[in-house]
Amino acid sequence: MQKIMLIEDDISIFNLIKDKFLHWSFEVIGPTNFQQILPTFFEEKPQLIIIDIQLPAYDGFHWCREIRRHSKVPIIFLSSRDHSMDMIMAMQMGADDFVQKPFNMEVLLAKIQAILRRTYDYGEEQSDIVHWNGAVIDYSRSTISKENQEVELTKNELFIVRILVQSLDKIVSRDELMRKLWDDERFVNDNTLSVNVNRLRLKLDQIGLEEVIVTKKGLGYIAITKEEL
Repeated sequence: MQKIMLIEDDISIFNLIKDKFLHWSFEVIGPTNFQQILPTFFEEKPQLIIIDIQLPAYDGFHWCREIRRHSKVPIIFLSSRDHSMDMIMAMQMGADDFVQKPFNMEVLLAKIQAILRRTYDYGEEQSDIVHWNGAVIDYSRSTISKENQEVELTKNELFIVRILVQSLDKIVSRDELMRKLWDDERFVNDNTLSVNVNRLRLKLDQIGLEEVIVTKKGLGYIAITKEEL
């Protein structure tokens, strides 16, 4: 039974999700003290975290940032806040997805199952190393390094790199990326993919890999080979 940590102070929503997920063989646990999230996280070692933005004491952005300092565990935000900046902030802090309240339980389940599959089922497949434009992609460590610089990637970023590099110098459509990332593009806000790609580009820029992922307007994205690198 996979364990999900639900950081939600609305007890009715917590119990609704807990009861529903139990039928899908998920164990749902929550913090007993909203000022002490990390000790519960370290003790319980969940496979995935669902977190609200508005929480007692510190908000969800704070706890996402703190968890990301220690772990790459998948994180989904579940919030009633509908401003696009909230989703962008969540993604920039390392979240894997953002679900708005009120939510469809089946959609939430589908997102969780897709994230868990690509996070834990692909472990052996991603244990190889690929060279690209003078950089080294280490799928087992979720890193890209070039010379003496290295950046860590989230699961989404790593998956996007893998798909694009596997189709090197060929266009991969946004629809194809979304299908492979989330299994069904109906469950994906188009802006979510853009945020992930833009965040990935910023990380690549940090290690001297500028403009190696190119947008083909109306078509999709392409990972290119730059001979000068």
